[in-house]
Amino acid sequence: MFKYLLEKEFKQIARNKFLPKLIIVYPIVMMLLMPYAANLDIKDIRVTVVDNVNSSLSRALIFKLEASDYFSEVYSATGYKDAITTIEKGKSDVIIEIPPSFETDISNNRKANVYIAANSVDGMRGSVSAAYLSAVIKGYASEISGSLPSGAPVIDLVTRSRFNPSMDYKIFMVPALIVMIITIIGGFLPALNIVSEKETGTIEQINVTPVGRFQFIAAKLIPYWVIGFIILTITLILAKFFYGITPAGSLAVFYLLSFMFLVVVSGFGLLISNYSSNMQQAMFVMFFFLLIMLLMSGLFTPIDSMPLWAKSITLANPMRYFIEIMRMVFMKGGSLEYLVRPIIMLTGFALLFNTWAVLSYHKRS
Repeated sequence: MFKYLLEKEFKQIARNKFLPKLIIVYPIVMMLLMPYAANLDIKDIRVTVVDNVNSSLSRALIFKLEASDYFSEVYSATGYKDAITTIEKGKSDVIIEIPPSFETDISNNRKANVYIAANSVDGMRGSVSAAYLSAVIKGYASEISGSLPSGAPVIDLVTRSRFNPSMDYKIFMVPALIVMIITIIGGFLPALNIVSEKETGTIEQINVTPVGRFQFIAAKLIPYWVIGFIILTITLILAKFFYGITPAGSLAVFYLLSFMFLVVVSGFGLLISNYSSNMQQAMFVMFFFLLIMLLMSGLFTPIDSMPLWAKSITLANPMRYFIEIMRMVFMKGGSLEYLVRPIIMLTGFALLFNTWAVLSYHKRS
């Protein structure tokens, strides 16, 4: 009997038009794509320099940074506030500020303070960027001290982490968990619900009614949007009472942009349900895309550290833009003016996925 049960299961998989292809493609994509995308090496670090002295010694330090292989771009800022703006807009990863007394302190055999501020929204990138910058400055300090009579260290580094001073890992994880929860609740559950109705045959009864396909789809999605908002509120309450974490930005912006992402993932889930004939197929496809979207979103590894072709793929990943929004609103406290690009991209994905889902749903009457 067991033999025939095994034979039956293998025949069912073989007869499915989609599953055998997916079973072959999935491991190939994961093995070929992910080792390059999920790279923990930090590359292409962007540094902003605030030179308050503009002396020969400070310019030599800047030349040292520009010549380093660690940093892809070295920007100049007129002041610390200007430099912070480059980090808030995502144009820089770390700031180095050279104080006005830099050259005077070195000339008088006193330690000169150099300030480093690292963007700790991405904890891995922020800490490694600060470490690379510290290494270059220490090397430069050794060169200077060797030419002085005392030979003592001449530069004292003062480092701090922006947006997460304590480098608490929970602050990194809360926005990540929100992204994953919204993706599963808002996108995958509606898809599984529709596919389960296909399997039981109840969707056929709806197909013969005068209900339009747009009304049918909206009726399926709205309950999950409401559930998504309830889940968002619960996550905020738990984050506040268990971890002492609250969004640094506006709650109105948080809920508004979370709803936009709910519309995106629900449209994507509908697409999966329209092209899936059973629960097994729908779940396999959803987890296939979920893993790729997570690993290619910058949630765990910085996008700037990926090769150029992998960066190009992330442009088609809506989760990437929602993670930018979550980090900006939750940790930086940024307003809508700093979120124009990800909002435009999410709006485009929402229109694309939902229009495609409505057009691909075939109502038979």
